[in-house]
Amino acid sequence: MLIDMHVHPIFYDAIAEEGEELEFREDHFGVWKQGPMSFDEIFAEWDICGVDAAALLPLDLTTTEGGCIITNDQIAQVCALHPERFFGFASVDPHREDAEQELERAFGELGLRGLALHPGKQGFDPASEIAEPLYRLCERYDRPIIFDAGLSWEPGAKLAAGSPLAFEPVAAAHPSLRICLSHFAWPWVREMCALMLKYPNVYTDTALLYVDTPEEQMQELFCTDMGPRWFERCFPEQVMFGSNTPRFRTFKIKRALDTVPMRDFARKNLYGENALRFLGIKEG
Repeated sequence: MLIDMHVHPIFYDAIAEEGEELEFREDHFGVWKQGPMSFDEIFAEWDICGVDAAALLPLDLTTTEGGCIITNDQIAQVCALHPERFFGFASVDPHREDAEQELERAFGELGLRGLALHPGKQGFDPASEIAEPLYRLCERYDRPIIFDAGLSWEPGAKLAAGSPLAFEPVAAAHPSLRICLSHFAWPWVREMCALMLKYPNVYTDTALLYVDTPEEQMQELFCTDMGPRWFERCFPEQVMFGSNTPRFRTFKIKRALDTVPMRDFARKNLYGENALRFLGIKEG
């Protein structure tokens, strides 16, 4: 099984009509020169690399930038079209007066499977009290959180907000809350590894910026930034496959990871089993 845990469906044609909404997504997410894609196109690319399912991430920027990259309702709409292929996440701007109520609606009424937060874009400290009601709600529903961490190319995102150490108070205060710090928190890879060693509830994904070819970057990540056996010996259940589509293409990340030497159990975990564990799904 291969699950892509980091997909932004901003160009899925079911929710991407030409106009101001699409322009807002392009400008505030920072991706241009792409157009709406049909499910036939999306799933054809998935077939190339064997993707079975993907986590879809929205982003609520209501108070910081005046809108949403994708709304919770749009995520639910896409998931309803292909429920066997999509895990929909919610996003709530913690500064919204109705933030807790919106997340309750997203989980209870829309059936979304987790929460996506971006401190660098949403302008909050993850250890501050403002997000605590959202964390407690995730614990009550047994829903995980994906935080955008490390380097974000999205316009206006503050680099310092992506340091993995900024999230340690959350991991320590909420040991039952499954937390993913995305992008392997690159360039803070070793700090990310330290957090995973210390906190078993902390995960990461492979949706990092590649500054060389994807193959060179993944070799650098798994064999140089980390020791070549760190993943499978130290935290084999805490790293998930992620692509950061549409900024980067899923098949390129999968092709690159296929070149990284690791034992079969570790690759199976990386490509799907860790995602199921993070989502709280028992395989079979």
